[in-house]
Amino acid sequence: MVLPYGRQSIDESDVEAVAQVLRSDWLTTGPAVETFEADVARIAGVTDPAVSVTSGTAALHTAYAALQVQPGDQVITTPLTFFATATCAMWQGAEIVFADVSPDTGNLDPESVAERITERTKVVAGVDYAGHPIDAPALKKVAHDHGALLLEDAAHSIAGLLDGVPVGSLADITTFSFFPTKNLTTGEGGAVVSPNSDLLERARMFKGIGYERKPELMQEHGGWYYEVTSLGLNYRLPDVLAVLGSSQIKRLERFKTRRQEITDRYNEGLAGIEELILPAHREGASPMWHLYPLRIQDGRRRELFDHLRAGGIGVQVNYIPVHHQPLFVELGHRKGSCPVAETYAEQEISLPMFPDLTDAEVDQVIELIRDFLKA
Repeated sequence: MVLPYGRQSIDESDVEAVAQVLRSDWLTTGPAVETFEADVARIAGVTDPAVSVTSGTAALHTAYAALQVQPGDQVITTPLTFFATATCAMWQGAEIVFADVSPDTGNLDPESVAERITERTKVVAGVDYAGHPIDAPALKKVAHDHGALLLEDAAHSIAGLLDGVPVGSLADITTFSFFPTKNLTTGEGGAVVSPNSDLLERARMFKGIGYERKPELMQEHGGWYYEVTSLGLNYRLPDVLAVLGSSQIKRLERFKTRRQEITDRYNEGLAGIEELILPAHREGASPMWHLYPLRIQDGRRRELFDHLRAGGIGVQVNYIPVHHQPLFVELGHRKGSCPVAETYAEQEISLPMFPDLTDAEVDQVIELIRDFLKA
């Protein structure tokens, strides 16, 4: 049996919560969605309810639409991410500009952004790589000084903190993902949060197909009346998935504590090995470790990957740099433009990380890595 690098943590309380919705009159968007959106907003430290959507990718698309990204705009983002961070902006017509990352965290480097930002930049989109929060204050300053806004792709980091401030209230708009391997799951799902009510209202309209039912107009024309006022898509999360998210949120702090324990155990077991770079943890950050991104510096990442897979450890690599993908090469992006991110990506291997991982399983991974390096 292969030990996966990520796995959902489901217990009987989750099963019963979903079963209750299945027994109810609501399966699509209803009261469970309202509850879940309030739960996510509380975790994110914002006042307005979150806008729940069908996936982390849908959350990004919805956020870019809410930010009114359009043809002619530039979006600066990191190449060390799942490609949806970039492609969702392209669906709105944006030109993508890649900036480099900081060598310690793998997060978007504010100095690199400052070098590449222009008057056409509409959004700076940082990613909380592996669950470590971006340097939101510095990135926000660079963005705002040039008339742009900061989007935080927090697919890896719900319940993270930076200097005591929750991820979700650090940037102008923030997106979450609730895929099974993430820090909490709705099966598939995502959410958008913001301290800006106007941005959230545009997000809610977009994910709701762009139509609205105003009480005053329904009173005038009839209870069936609605108006289509903007273009949107059906990204609505159903109750049957939202209730799973609310159930999971009750254990979110426990998940976070266990992920930190696993990180600490990896750090202790792999300390002092010259070939390895362990994940950075900046002062003031309280990460929600979604990944354990180990780096091996001696050019043997492929060999270590194959060794661990052969040993029953389902490691992964996060990520192939986005600007290396054929789609982006065709658009003129070139290797060598983000050397720090490229080096990071060449060295990185994601070790198993999920709350149900046992200490014995962590030790098994450590032992296999040490055996490989001794050989």
